Amino acid sequence: MRAAVLHETGHDELEVHDDVEAVGFGPGKVRVRIRAAGLCHSDLSAMDGTLRQPAPFVPGHEGAGEVIEVGDRVSSVRPGDRVLISWLPACGGCPPCGRGQTQLCLTGFRNARTPNFRRPGGPIFGFTGTGTFAEEVVLDAASAVPIPDDVPFDIAALIGCGVTTGLGAVLNTARVQAGSSVAVIGCGGVGLSVVQGARLSGAARIVAVDPVAFRRDSALRFGATEAVAPDELADATQRITGGEGFDYVFEVVGRSDTARTAYDTTRRGGTLCVVGAGAPDDFLRLSMFELFFHEKRILPSMYGGGDAVRSYRRTVELWRAGRVDLEGLITHRVPLAHINEALEQMRAGSALRTSIEF
Repeated sequence: MRAAVLHETGHDELEVHDDVEAVGFGPGKVRVRIRAAGLCHSDLSAMDGTLRQPAPFVPGHEGAGEVIEVGDRVSSVRPGDRVLISWLPACGGCPPCGRGQTQLCLTGFRNARTPNFRRPGGPIFGFTGTGTFAEEVVLDAASAVPIPDDVPFDIAALIGCGVTTGLGAVLNTARVQAGSSVAVIGCGGVGLSVVQGARLSGAARIVAVDPVAFRRDSALRFGATEAVAPDELADATQRITGGEGFDYVFEVVGRSDTARTAYDTTRRGGTLCVVGAGAPDDFLRLSMFELFFHEKRILPSMYGGGDAVRSYRRTVELWRAGRVDLEGLITHRVPLAHINEALEQMRAGSALRTSIEF
């Protein structure tokens, strides 16, 4: 089958091979034919080494398709079922799952250390244990979540990560209150899902912050009341909040410098929600005095901060009701053969989400 492979961390381009095989099928596993995959900035972060992933690997962790085959002891799906790919499946038996914090289950990360593809030259990993830039994948059954027939594959792929992460940060983690003020730093696909979540929650003022004009314009379409470049944020904070700071600030970049800006832009007693996935060696510095004196809540949000399957279902219902725009997040649709063009568009900031079609 065909798959896009990164052979060495730090390389900018993927190689599309037609001699890749999905491996590991057996009890508890499913084989899925991928119909659409979303290109997320986390894929770029894995390629450049910001997020640690053994290479060679097949990127992609947002995907949707049809179940081809199920192994023994699999009862959750059957051949022919339409599914989205969950890159962070819940095992159901670990302490976080027992507490209802399934987003903290480590099963998916353990899967990432086991190759699930191979070529004649040797084994190949799948990013986060999935690797959706391939025509087929073999996964734990919990990673194949059934979707209704009316949800298109490209929309389902987005629900599998970016949209769930952004909406969940607002609805599950920060729990934005109606009438509040919100700033969103970083307005790619996840950041725009945060903007939509803030609008759903009834925020009175939603300020989108991004250096790319295309993303700022998009944020206004998705519900931001104002969109500014990073160097305009201080002025916007003064105008809108009298310099006090916003009730909620979402950092959706994954860097310590933007997290520091987000902290400084949050009012005393307000909430900073960290959504971006950053590097392990990038440290945020805060003094013990300011932590105590300003009483700002710092809330990390891992994969939307709640039960993922429940969040998927909620997103589908909101989409059906016209309360969230998912189609508008997909600005480009390209075949797998053009994957490197899609990577460049995302690096340039000219794409929100690109759907890779198979």
